[in-house]
Amino acid sequence: MSGQPRLVIAMVTDAIYPYHRGGKEVRYHELARRLAQRAEVHVYTMQWWPGAGERTEGGVTFHAISPMHGLYAGGRRSIVQALLFAIACFRLLRTSFDVLEADHIPYFQVMVLRVVATLKRRPLVVTWHEVWGRSYWRDYLGRAGLAAWMIESLAMRLPDRIIAASPQTAERLRVLGACRGSITEAPNGIDIDAIRAVSPAGAACDLVVVGRLMAHKRIDLLIDVVALLHADGVPVTCRVIGDGPERLSLGEHARALGIGHAMDFRPDVAEQSEVYALMKTARVFVFPSAREGFGIAVLEALACGLPVVTTSAPDNLAQHLAARSPRSIVCDPSAPALATAVKRALTECRSRPDRGDGDRTDDSWLAEYSWETTAGQVAGALVR
Repeated sequence: MSGQPRLVIAMVTDAIYPYHRGGKEVRYHELARRLAQRAEVHVYTMQWWPGAGERTEGGVTFHAISPMHGLYAGGRRSIVQALLFAIACFRLLRTSFDVLEADHIPYFQVMVLRVVATLKRRPLVVTWHEVWGRSYWRDYLGRAGLAAWMIESLAMRLPDRIIAASPQTAERLRVLGACRGSITEAPNGIDIDAIRAVSPAGAACDLVVVGRLMAHKRIDLLIDVVALLHADGVPVTCRVIGDGPERLSLGEHARALGIGHAMDFRPDVAEQSEVYALMKTARVFVFPSAREGFGIAVLEALACGLPVVTTSAPDNLAQHLAARSPRSIVCDPSAPALATAVKRALTECRSRPDRGDGDRTDDSWLAEYSWETTAGQVAGALVR
């Protein structure tokens, strides 16, 4: 109603786009500026930018509540950074807001924000990107995994409401008895018009992957696949778009297998439009990730007109997106299975005259994943 004060949304996340690139950062970037058309939006984060600790962009006000701390230590998320950012979240006690929304990663801040929300008598809504669970934590950390699972289990019971970034994550949360209130499904999205407006640019390649260079993304497995294909007389080239703590070791792995010349590592791509342009020069998008809460890159690849090859690893939820496209292949999470699937995808795309048009009727379902739709779902969960 005209004349009523605008809803004030406080959004808390330790990493933001474009300073750090990943699915959750893209999600917050896209949703915050769309929510700003309906409400007053403030994002509380680390100080990723130079200068003053507050800035406004796209109708969103960003506040640095802590100095910049490195997100990773030894190739894994830093516990020190997680704790320091969580402690900094107490600063929200001095702010005014109508609803508090937070990113669940890396858990500790959810506990602090529960205290803040309770003292401020405001609802706490947490966006959950993926559920790890007891067995995954045990495999990841060994004996220490039990403590990590207890922290995750506690964190998922603290919000008043949860927004799940995929239907599968929502189901896992319900099975585990998460949340004191409702769980709303609001999947990640893509800007289809922006993707289709980009023309291919750069040297052509056979395979492409996009993502943070982390161990669970299994780019090492993709390098093994390239080596297998070369040994089988299929000298494919592969472009890896993204950066992360595994970059140097992945380069060494490729050279050790004698295929360094076939790998094009691109950690320097700054603009999303350049990502799409480079993707469109490839023939097949390969996504070997062992753990994925959604898989925006899979949707982007399909919108670019590329077939997708990904794996059936239990925690790779991107497989559910790929399975919706008749041009994509989901295979076992092994190098031989991936190599066979990639050869099949390369053969099939040679026979398709419309490869790369990015506007096929068999992928018309991609329109379901618009950021405008997701913004409406998130807005509904926040004001409930």
